[in-house]
Amino acid sequence: MNVLEVKDLVKKYEKFELKNVSFEVEEGTICGFIGRNGAGKTTTLKSLLNQVHPQSGSILFFGRNFKENELEIKKQIGFVSGGISFYPKKTLKTLTSVTKKFYENWDDEAYRHFMQLFSLDEEKKADQLSEGMKVKYLLTLAMSHKARFLILDEPTSGLDPVSRDELLDIFIDLVENEGVTILFSTHITSDLDKCADSIAYIKNGEIVSCENIKTFIGNYRKVKGQATALIVQMEEKLIGLRKHAGEFQAIIKAENTGILDGISGITVSEALLEDIMIHMEKE
Repeated sequence: MNVLEVKDLVKKYEKFELKNVSFEVEEGTICGFIGRNGAGKTTTLKSLLNQVHPQSGSILFFGRNFKENELEIKKQIGFVSGGISFYPKKTLKTLTSVTKKFYENWDDEAYRHFMQLFSLDEEKKADQLSEGMKVKYLLTLAMSHKARFLILDEPTSGLDPVSRDELLDIFIDLVENEGVTILFSTHITSDLDKCADSIAYIKNGEIVSCENIKTFIGNYRKVKGQATALIVQMEEKLIGLRKHAGEFQAIIKAENTGILDGISGITVSEALLEDIMIHMEKE
């Protein structure tokens, strides 16, 4: 079952547009939503939450049309963003007391469980929290109203590597033990190497791939070597060719690596998600 189905989403601005954006998020998985800054990630997420109004297209949550069931659907969604601002001098206890009034299915027991799990003190003021603790607090609010689907917008942005790794473990645990589904927007591709099941890759307002992350990465190989080894037939198959100081780097479809056979001065290796994104963005 798909928790989210986006089909042919179009949003036109003067200098940018979403072009028939379509992708799906399967229940009980983490889907990484990747793309460089300005590619359309934020516009897409805002469209999902009705903060931006597309000209056309459809959005289904839990098999239901979002426009027709917005209030009920939003009760089952949690939105978490890195760098979000709170009322800085308000305690978490005060912020929670206001937030819980909006959710008829608020669960105080779940709230206490996650506050303890994430080592959060509700007597602390918002401006006393680190960026990582702010994300944990937002996750606590989401899980306390029994959100089935979490939309995470750059939640690890600005965090140190240790804090990022800790949050990734939390995301995995929420999926495996709490039964939630996650759409995870990020430009830090190494985060997705650890936790994502699938990816939706957006480039210049268009989805260029939506598939299992291992399948996606397995479709490509990284190629590097001496620039003098390059030949025309090879260059036609290379993606995002970069030349520097007499050497080159690129990626190539795994199915096309046969053209490299017998050519000296070239090495072919497994590609990382970051390698693929860097070179595809040069196309």
